Amino acid sequence: MSGTGGTPYAPHTDSETAAMLSAIGVDGEEALFDIPDAVAFDGEFGIEPRSERDIRAECSRMFARNDDLVEFLGRGHYGHYVPSVVDHLADRAEFLTSYTQYQPEVSQGFLQALFEYQSMLVELTGLPVANCSMYDAATALGEAATLADRVRSTSGDVVLVPDHLREGKRAVLSNYCAGAELTVESYPMADGNADIEALADRAGDDAVMVYAESPTVRGCVEERLAEIGDVAADADALFTLGSDPVSLSVLQEPASVGADVVVGEAGALGLPTAYGMGLGLFACRDEFLRQVPGRLVGAGEDAAGDRAFTLTLQTREQHIRKERATSNICTNQAWVALRAAIHAATLGPDGLVDLANDCVRGAESLADRLGDVQGAAAPVHDRHHVREFVVRVDQPAAAIAEDLEAEGFAVHPIGEHLLQVCVTDLNAERTDGLVAAFEEVI
Repeated sequence: MSGTGGTPYAPHTDSETAAMLSAIGVDGEEALFDIPDAVAFDGEFGIEPRSERDIRAECSRMFARNDDLVEFLGRGHYGHYVPSVVDHLADRAEFLTSYTQYQPEVSQGFLQALFEYQSMLVELTGLPVANCSMYDAATALGEAATLADRVRSTSGDVVLVPDHLREGKRAVLSNYCAGAELTVESYPMADGNADIEALADRAGDDAVMVYAESPTVRGCVEERLAEIGDVAADADALFTLGSDPVSLSVLQEPASVGADVVVGEAGALGLPTAYGMGLGLFACRDEFLRQVPGRLVGAGEDAAGDRAFTLTLQTREQHIRKERATSNICTNQAWVALRAAIHAATLGPDGLVDLANDCVRGAESLADRLGDVQGAAAPVHDRHHVREFVVRVDQPAAAIAEDLEAEGFAVHPIGEHLLQVCVTDLNAERTDGLVAAFEEVI
């Protein structure tokens, strides 16, 4: 809209708008848009006006038709209890209305919270640089691959990933790599962990990055991370490790096993299970500081000598200096990172470790119980697990999953005779019902 009756965010006068339309040879603004008649707004929404009370009642009836399932789903999407303080603090207006903190003089509180979030990732990973700009674990992995391509000194165009990699994550990685003329190839797994010997045979001069996960997509703790790091170093390839902040509180520090970059899903803290919305973890070695995608919050001093925070190293972003851009990621995921930081701070170091240990013990206990059910064997992989594990069933897995759904429980069928089960603090109290349902349907 234009003129005095339009929006203040498009303040052109009627004469200015007419001049622009004349210059491009159209009669009106409508000619600039090709909107099918079937969806074009004709001035009426066709929605009967109702009171707030009526609408809430209708929504309640609609939501009541949803299946009431207890989810034992995981594979990269994890739900933990989010303390109410996270909502109460993160929902403050000064946080909700701040998309990106370009003006440090009015954003010190938010910038400090993001700096603390970055500091938590540095402590968990052992790597000195971390940001809060990745959409999710998949985009963080894609950004790690393109970073590897930029910083590696010798030729190479192959990104090596484990056979056990979530399809969606691999698809995003392949999309990133296609634009950078990189190729994604897999290395085999052995009982849920990387086949180190096969990886060493495959990793040669053409490898630009070696990626491993701990825990893996099947929940297995990768036991030979240092050896994977050695393989990557011998091939002059970057070693990127995938994990999450809860698991990192009890597993090997990535820096200690030679990881150059750490990626993952930081939304395991601060977010409910969303199966889409996330927060990508991204940390790396100091030498890659000026190649990090997205933005960093830095600490310095103001004119009075007081400690102050600001977004820094933004000259590499595409909206400022396109020819120097390292990435087209231009988000700060600030509010989601804030939630993760509040959650982590609320738990504290001991609470975070306790949560991770519960994830280990819960998976071990449930696997033992399901393994005792006739017609099932668990865990399939003779490894330590975090949150989730694989169950082998004699009957077709898809049929078992369907029968369990009818009993009110959701699990992942991942093979002809393989199911995957994930247990966290949110569903731990429902494990008795899941075991009973297993016994009923198998």
